[in-house]
Amino acid sequence: MSASCPIWHPSPNFGPRRDGLRPHLIVLHFTAMQSAEAALQRLCDSEFEVSAHYLISNSGSLWQLVDEDMRAWHAGAGEWGGQSDINSRSIGIELDNRGDHPFSEPQMRMLEALLPQIMQRWDIPREGVIGHSDMAPGRKWDPGPRFDWRRLSSAGLARSATAPSVAPAATPQRFREAARACGFTADVDDSTLLEAVRLRYRPWGRGPLCALDLTPLLA
Repeated sequence: MSASCPIWHPSPNFGPRRDGLRPHLIVLHFTAMQSAEAALQRLCDSEFEVSAHYLISNSGSLWQLVDEDMRAWHAGAGEWGGQSDINSRSIGIELDNRGDHPFSEPQMRMLEALLPQIMQRWDIPREGVIGHSDMAPGRKWDPGPRFDWRRLSSAGLARSATAPSVAPAATPQRFREAARACGFTADVDDSTLLEAVRLRYRPWGRGPLCALDLTPLLA
C-alpha cells in the first residue's frame, strides 16, 4: 500500500468547510485507543460525531475516511495563528497510538509519504503541520511527548526548531510573544502555554521557564 492509494473507509461524520475556507493546516493526533480497528470503528460511528481525514495504523496501513475538500470533525475547540474553526482550515491525521509508547517505523514512514502529497495539493507550508496540543493547549496533549517532531522537521515536513545558541532571557512576556508569533495564540495561562510549547519542542523539559524553552520559538 502507498500513500497515494489509501483504503477508502468512509465516515458519516463530516460536513462542508465553512465560509469557503480551504485547508492551510495539517493537524496530527494520536487515537488513544487499543488498536487501529477500534479507532476506525469509533471514527466512523455517527453516535460519537468524531472523524479525521486519514488514519495510519501502527503497521503502516493507511485509511481515508473523509474527502480532503470536506470538513472532518477532529480538532474541536481551539485556535491557531489567531484563527478558530480549525476543522474548516485543516486536514486531520490520526495515528494509531495509545500515547504511552513510541510511534512505529512503518507508521512514521507512511506519515512521511502522506504529508508531502497533502502539502503539495493544498500548498500547505511546513509551518502548517501542527499537533492537536498546539491548537488546544490544556485540553489536548496529542500526538504527545513520544512523537518525533525533529524527524519531521529534518525531512522538511514540520517547522524547524534550529535556533541561535544564544537567546534573550526567557521572561514570561517574551516567551508568550515568541509563542504567539509561531501560532500559539489560544487564550491560556502561562503554565499551560509552557506545557504546550514543551510538548512540541522540548517534551523532556521540567521546572520553570528557561532559555531553552524560548530558543526553539526563535528559529
